[in-house]
Amino acid sequence: MTFSIKDRKDEIEKLKTKRLDLLIVGGGITGAGVALQASAVGMKTALIDMQDFGGGTSSRSTRLVHGGIRYLKNFDVEVVSDTVQERAVIQHVAPHVTRPDPMLLPIYDEPGTTFSMFSVKVAMDLYDHLAGIKENEHLKKYANYMLDKDEVLKREPQLNPDKLAGGGVYLDYLNNDSRLVIENIKKAHDEGGIMVSRIKAIEMLHNDFGHVSGVKVEDMETGEQFDIKAKLVINTSGPWSDLVRDTDDDGAKHSQMRPTKGVHLVVDKSRLNVPQPTYFGSGTNDGRMIFTIPRDGKTYFGTTDTDFKGDLSHPKVDQGDVDYLLKIINKKYPSANLTIDDIESSWAGIRPLVAEEVPEGAEEKPEEEADAVSGASDSGSNASAPSAVSRGSSLKRAEDGLITLAGGKLTDYRKMADGAMKMIIDIMNQQYARDYKPVDSSSIKVSGGDFDSDHAEEYIENTEKKAVADGLDEKGAKLIADIYGSNAEQILDKAKTEKAAPGLSLAETLSLRYSMENEMTMTPEDYLFRRTNHLLFGHDDIKGMQEGIINEMARYYGWTDDQKAKYNKETTDLVNEAGLDYLKDNQAVKA
Repeated sequence: MTFSIKDRKDEIEKLKTKRLDLLIVGGGITGAGVALQASAVGMKTALIDMQDFGGGTSSRSTRLVHGGIRYLKNFDVEVVSDTVQERAVIQHVAPHVTRPDPMLLPIYDEPGTTFSMFSVKVAMDLYDHLAGIKENEHLKKYANYMLDKDEVLKREPQLNPDKLAGGGVYLDYLNNDSRLVIENIKKAHDEGGIMVSRIKAIEMLHNDFGHVSGVKVEDMETGEQFDIKAKLVINTSGPWSDLVRDTDDDGAKHSQMRPTKGVHLVVDKSRLNVPQPTYFGSGTNDGRMIFTIPRDGKTYFGTTDTDFKGDLSHPKVDQGDVDYLLKIINKKYPSANLTIDDIESSWAGIRPLVAEEVPEGAEEKPEEEADAVSGASDSGSNASAPSAVSRGSSLKRAEDGLITLAGGKLTDYRKMADGAMKMIIDIMNQQYARDYKPVDSSSIKVSGGDFDSDHAEEYIENTEKKAVADGLDEKGAKLIADIYGSNAEQILDKAKTEKAAPGLSLAETLSLRYSMENEMTMTPEDYLFRRTNHLLFGHDDIKGMQEGIINEMARYYGWTDDQKAKYNKETTDLVNEAGLDYLKDNQAVKA
């Protein structure tokens, strides 16, 4: 089943003419998870997003599915138990997107450290027990172990040896956040859901009884406004949750969200060589933990955590973010001596944190509230600091029926959807005399995940070998196998019949064409940032392929010369911004 611009008009016509069971406003990972389950249940389901799918928070995370081992310092066993078990579930349903990769936790004998050598072993053993590592035949090899100081430094020679006591190694999982979103969206579409990006919610519609009955929307591509009718509407718009709730004239108006900004920076492996994912305290008494992650010949590190009041759709890295991260990294890896000029790419994302309190004097209509789907606390040393705000989720139904699912983390997305679907099914069955039954979402493979997750590495390696045999270069073969999973077979079927587009390799051509035809890729940014990792980890290669990508997209979409020029400028600006040219230029002027 195709999923492209050519289907978009038909999908929009369905939105105009059908009365849906469920309309989902927000196409990040939370909305995508709900869309998949609702479609699999058999509900008439649609999802809209004012941007590209995953265009907000869900393409700007740390790209990990992790269990939060540091919560065990405060014995938050229940929180960690839920999350640590969920990692394996996500790896099962999306084995090409989520992969096990052991994490190194260096232990420093210094004030404010999160763990000692003794406590980290206790925490790791409990972590493994909660995850069922020893009981799982395929995970036994990932059981935790300790390293002394010399072993840690042998593994990571650039680490600061001063006050280093040793370290621990435990299992966590790498993830491709924006790919997880689109694979859920594609599967929901395959199950009959209507999935349309670049449709903005303007106003909640109400029936004669004052209940939400749909949404007035605007097509961001054409400017057309129309109504979508639905029995139930759920708001899963992440940092935009308050703004969507504000379109509901009969809803509660207090601010629920406290958005914070997280920043990640990318350098070449030759400048910071981190052989495996590494996790340590910031050393700044702000309660933050810092990740350094190797990926595709690069190393990225983050994250910051600061309150954010700017444009939610366009968070930017500022000089303070860079200074904060470079100071910490250069202390932990002093021989690297990184400067802003070493940064090849970057990204900034907004965390949709749920505020704990309603502002004094706020008028609020009663809301039916379910227990938070996940309750992980990201507490730091300062209770008022952004990192002290709960990473838990909130599921509420307003008096007029609007459901809002907010907060949470990428790791929790499926369980959050489970909680929301329980509420939705109960309402549909009781108020609309339906007989929907919940599905076991832990067994629904996302698009591209149709292979044995217990042997994922072997499957992907074999796909890569097949791609090379079919005429793709090694780098391109890895691209196809890593990103598309079982859908790579469909792509490789065309390898012997299609030719490379001018300016592109055969692999890049096949990847781009598949993405346009099957992933609703509409702009170069969609492809370079969210369908692939080119903008983040292949930054230097983009200039060489930019013209070829835009020309191939122009051929497919029938763009005019003016449109090509517009997208060319937008792509150049995107690449320059990710490379922090605006900050580097400022420093050059000051010098």
